[in-house]
Order: sequence, then C-alpha cells, then structure tokens
Amino acid sequence: MKHTSVRAALALALVACGAAAHADSAPLAHRIVRVSLDGATDKATSGRLLVFAAPADKAKAAAKDGKVDAVDTNPFQPKAVSVAGREVSWIAPGESVDLDADGQAFPAGFSSLPPGDYLFQAVLDVGHDYNYSGRHAGDLISEVTPVKITAGGSLPTLKLTKTVPERDAWQLPPSVPQAVRDALPEARKHAHAETLESKVLTAFAGRPQSVRAWVLTPPGYELGKATYPVVYVTHGFGGGFDRFAGTIANLWNAMATKEMPPMIWVLLDESGPTGTHEFADSVNNGPWGQALTGEYIPWLETRYRMDGKTSGRFLNGHSSGGWATLWLQTRYPQIFGGTWSTSPDPSDFHDFTGVDLYAANANVYKRADGSAYPLVRDKGEVIASFETFARLERVLGAYGGQLASFEWVFSPRGQDGRPMPMFNRDTGAVDANVVAYWRDHYDIAQRLRTQWPALKPDLDGKIHVIVGTADTFYLDGSAKLLKETLDGLHAKSDIRFLPGKTHFDLYVEGDDRQALLKKIAWEMYGQARPGQGKP
Repeated sequence: MKHTSVRAALALALVACGAAAHADSAPLAHRIVRVSLDGATDKATSGRLLVFAAPADKAKAAAKDGKVDAVDTNPFQPKAVSVAGREVSWIAPGESVDLDADGQAFPAGFSSLPPGDYLFQAVLDVGHDYNYSGRHAGDLISEVTPVKITAGGSLPTLKLTKTVPERDAWQLPPSVPQAVRDALPEARKHAHAETLESKVLTAFAGRPQSVRAWVLTPPGYELGKATYPVVYVTHGFGGGFDRFAGTIANLWNAMATKEMPPMIWVLLDESGPTGTHEFADSVNNGPWGQALTGEYIPWLETRYRMDGKTSGRFLNGHSSGGWATLWLQTRYPQIFGGTWSTSPDPSDFHDFTGVDLYAANANVYKRADGSAYPLVRDKGEVIASFETFARLERVLGAYGGQLASFEWVFSPRGQDGRPMPMFNRDTGAVDANVVAYWRDHYDIAQRLRTQWPALKPDLDGKIHVIVGTADTFYLDGSAKLLKETLDGLHAKSDIRFLPGKTHFDLYVEGDDRQALLKKIAWEMYGQARPGQGKP
C-alpha cells in the first residue's frame, strides 16, 4: 500500500465536490473537453489523457497562499477532485483531441458538476504510470485554468504547454529535520548506485532487465577490512530508485551519531510499470526473487565487505515493502537471517484489508448486508471504500495502480497476456478460481500452515512483524491472523501491535520519526553480533 513518500500527503479535511448534486435529475448532455498540444513538445506523442476539475473556492482555500499550482487527485480525499480520462494513440503539435468527460470519469461524469467556478488542468501521461508515480518527467501538462460551468455552456480548450521536468532525486522534502538535511552531502559520498543486468529476468522478458539498488556503507568502512551485516530494504507503493534520498540521509546520520550500529544498507528498487513487483517470482512480472537471491546478492557480496552468510543478511520493509520482505524471508529462509516487516500488505487472504477472499460469493465492494467495505481510515473515520479506490484507479489508467499491482504479482496470466483480475471492477465480485491461485502461490500464512515442517529448521524465529492497531489500510487484521497461524504452529515469532499507531506514524516516537527503525537496527545487529546489541 501507500508509503509516506507517495505524492499525496495525508491531508484529512475532506472536501465535498458536489458531484452527485444532480443525481436525480434528467440526464444531461455530455461535457466535452478539448485538449490541444500547444508548446509542450515539438514531437508527436501518445499517452493517457487526464482532465482534472476542482471547485475553485475549495481548491484555493486548501492551497498555500491561495495559489493552486496543480489540480490533482488525492487518494485520501478521493472525491474532492473530478477526473476524466481516455487513451490518445497519437497527437502532433498543433493538433487537438476531444475527451468525453462523461465517459470514463470519477466520481461521476462532468455533466453532474453543479454550475460554478472551477479549476481545470489536463495531463498527458506519456508513460501510462500515473497510478503509481503521478506526474513525472516527460508528462505534458496544461496551466491550471479557471472554468465557469454554466447550464448548457461549453468548456474552453486546455492547452498542453509544459513538460514536467526531471525530478532531483536528492531534493529532500521540507519536513526533513535539519540535522538529517545537513548529513545528506556526506551521506551521498557513501551511497553507491549498483545495477546488475539479470539473466533470468532478461530471458523472461525478452529484453534487458536489471536489478538495482543504492548501497550505503557505514562510517569508517573505507578505513578498515572488517565485514558488516547487511540490511536489504524495500520501499512501499509509490517509492522508487529516485526516492531514497531521505532514507539514505537518515541512515547515515543515525550511524554517524551512533544511534544505529554500523551496517551496510542495500535499498532495493521494487518499482516497475505495473506497480511494485515485490521481489516475488511471478508469471506476469518475472522471477524477481530468483534474480535477487541467485544473482544480485551474490554479485554484491563480491563487491563489498559483507558478512556473506545467513546470520548477517536481514530484511526490512514497510507496507508493500513489508509484504515483499516477509515473502522473501518465508520463500528463501536459508538465505536471510530474519525479516523485520512493518505494516505489511495482507499476509493471510482471509483478511484482505478486511475482506475474506475465501468466503462463498465474496465481494470486495459490498458485505452481505450491502454495506461498503472500507479501505482507508484515520482516527476511526472511514475516508474511502474499496470500491472508491478501484473506480478511481480505473479512470487513471490500466497500469500501475495498487489494486492492479496485486494482480500483476499474484494472479495467473490470462489468455490476453495480462494477469487475470481477482475481482470484477463493475460489481466487486471475486473470482474464486483466481483467488485459489493466489492462495496456492502467495498466501504467506497458507504457506506456513501447509509447509511448516519443511520450513521450520530454517525459518523458526526469523519472522518479526510490527503493525499499528489503527493501521490506515486495516492491515492489522491480516497480521493478527498471521500471528494466530504462527502460534498454532508453536513457532517462535515476534508479532507486535503498537496501540493507536497508523500506517504513517508507526516509526514515530516523540520528535524522532525513525525511532522504530533504530530499534530494529539494534535488534538485527545484536543477532549478527551476539553480545554487541544496543549499549
């Protein structure tokens, strides 16, 4: 699920968009938005065309100094902004295309918008990955354009005049503490980009595919000959290779001040066109687990002074990264000495963010009584339902969304070459055959239940899971089932539930936003170097 680095911050003041104001009135004529390619590029292009609309007064009230720089969706305020989309197979400079804003639209067609003042913006998502990374380098955008909607009135042409520039991967957000910000220049000197073309992934894809990561060495590494324990870290949904600057600075600062022990940190990139591949061996994404454990890690161990043994290889990840590290530990228990997975995506599909996928006539949108399954909450308030997330994701595009990402990892491949959908996007009905495949291949708790005698010698005592009891995406429910499974097997495990903690403040204690990670680091170090835990 989403991590703290996702483009939309967790702003919790919901905005009513009024999209349903005319739900009971007679059907209105479709609103057509014309978009022209006017200066953003001098070459013909294609992509997913998206048009966003927000009530002007509410958008300005929520913006800093009342200046609205972008009109965009926020998954934590899903209905505050309307969006419509269509595919554009070809558009040349000076040409225009029409978008039916009552075709593929969320939360409803634009003809449902009440008369009034709005702010519009158009985006041509040239990489078809808006669902994952939002606006990024190469996308074409229009200015934020004031639009007055009147009954029966037409809409102005939106002009794609700008190209989104390259993002500075080393730019830290304003929220980063000054001490960490000051540590970044030195941290960069010890962070090394390591990319290896994978033979197994390349053979699967039929084109070059690589595993890449940042390798951060600890203070004093260059001065000695000692080996170090290694922590393999995976990011959450929305993260990527160019979004590790804050993590690198935090880790270096903590090791330099001895708040963390000296270890080598390998920050793995698990992002791709279809979302996060989770380092799972998948019929859709390819054998990422094999590539990591059989190629990349052995290669790194020839390049750095790593312990190079099970007792010195650890895993840590949050959210989707939490699931990935939990999966890697249970799938390759002889390679890793332990995982500390925080707020992992569902590890038991009896509770898939609250939905029992194995129930008869399971539906991810509605319970048996017709009530909606929630997906996002904060402080006891439901912010979005499973259906809301799915419908917004479908408008933004066919690739890269969180729900589609699960299918690219877990599902069998369909006859069309794409993963088979786990649920019907119109009705929410679950496909029991697809779920059976999910269970047999990727339900971690099921794997433990059915294979524990074989797994126990290499896995017992290596599973550490930490989650908040108020997790934003209801992921504590699945963690409880995982604990029940491990307890029922009489396995040694460490499953912690932090009272009141959410998906986004799990690591925080007081003013220290990385307090939990520091504790985890010392626990790992104490295991790799018995008797040398935290002083």
